[in-house]
Amino acid sequence: MSTSTLSGPVRTRLWRDAAIITGRTLRHWRARPGVFAIQLLFPVLVILMMGGLLGGAIAGSAGDYILFVIPGVLAFTMLFGVETTMIAVTTDAAKTVTDRFRSLPIAPGAVLLGRVMADMLTSALEIAIITVAGLALGWRWENGLFAALLAYGLLLWLRFGLLWVGVWAGLKAGSPEAVSAAQLLAWPIGFLSTVFVDPATMPRWLGVAAEWNPLSATATAVRELFTGAYAGGQTWAAQHALTTAMIAPLLLTLIFAPLAIRTFQGLNR
Repeated sequence: MSTSTLSGPVRTRLWRDAAIITGRTLRHWRARPGVFAIQLLFPVLVILMMGGLLGGAIAGSAGDYILFVIPGVLAFTMLFGVETTMIAVTTDAAKTVTDRFRSLPIAPGAVLLGRVMADMLTSALEIAIITVAGLALGWRWENGLFAALLAYGLLLWLRFGLLWVGVWAGLKAGSPEAVSAAQLLAWPIGFLSTVFVDPATMPRWLGVAAEWNPLSATATAVRELFTGAYAGGQTWAAQHALTTAMIAPLLLTLIFAPLAIRTFQGLNR
C-alpha cells in the first residue's frame, strides 16, 4: 500500500494508528530488557569473533580486517534482525492477537506498518551500537560526515525492504516453529555475500553469485561511502553498488509490502 494514493485524513489516520502499534511493540521490549539487550549486542559479538579470531587469517592482520568488516557487519545486521519481526508477527497470529487487531476500527495496514516502524527504531539503535564498537576497535570513516550519513541511510533502506519480506514470511509461516526453520536460510544468504570476505577470493561463479546478493550491494556501497574508494567487482551490481543498493530494497518493498498487507487482511477468512 502506498500512502501517496490515500486521501489526507486517511493517511493521517494510518500514521496515527501505526504509531500506536509502534508504542505497543516498544512497551513489549521494555518488559523484556534481557532479550532486547541480546538482540542489540549480538552484532558486537560477531565483530569480535570475526575480527579477533579470524581477521588475521583472512586479511593478514586483525586491524586491517576491522576496517573491512565493520561495514559488512552493519549490512549483515540489517538482515539478521528481521527474524525478530518474523517471530513477533507469527506469534501474534498464533495467539489470535492479529484477529483482534483486524476487528478494531484502525486503518488497513497500520498494524504491519507499526511493527515495521518499531523495528526501524531498533535498527537505528543497532547501527549506533555497532558504530561505537567499531570506533573503539579503531575503525573510522574517512570520506566526510555527509557520505557517512548517506551510508547509514542505505543501511536503514535495506532494513526497510527486508522487514516487509520478514512480515510477509511471518504471516505465511503459520507457527513460530516454522519461523525457526526459516531462520536457517538467513545464514547462507548472509555468508554468500561480500559481507565478510572479498569475492575475488572465491571461485568465479561463487563470486558472481555473492555480488548479486542485495546484502553485498549495500555492504559494498557503504564501504565506498565510508572510505571514498571505489571497490569495483566482476558484475554490474558490484560496479554500480550504490545504484543497486537503492534499487534492491525498493523492489523488495514494492513486491512484499502489498503481499504482506493482502495476507494480513485475508487471515482466517
